[in-house]
Amino acid sequence: MSAEPENLVLEHLIAIRAELATARGDLRELRDRLVETHAAVLAVPRDQVNDAGTGASLAVRVDRLADRMDRVELRLELADDE
Repeated sequence: MSAEPENLVLEHLIAIRAELATARGDLRELRDRLVETHAAVLAVPRDQVNDAGTGASLAVRVDRLADRMDRVELRLELADDE
């Protein structure tokens, strides 16, 4: 009779280890996904800053083009009399 409880305990330990291995794998996957999410969240403000910089750069270029157009109109005497 002593052999049965030993085998039963051994079977339970093997089952517990298998479940623990599965849980560790799931935890590893969740940790990897969390790291990816964290990196994506950190990238959002950086992307917003880049977008703002791009917008400012475009505004400067538009201003320069407007100035050049004003000079061209002035040379060709196409400017409105305002």
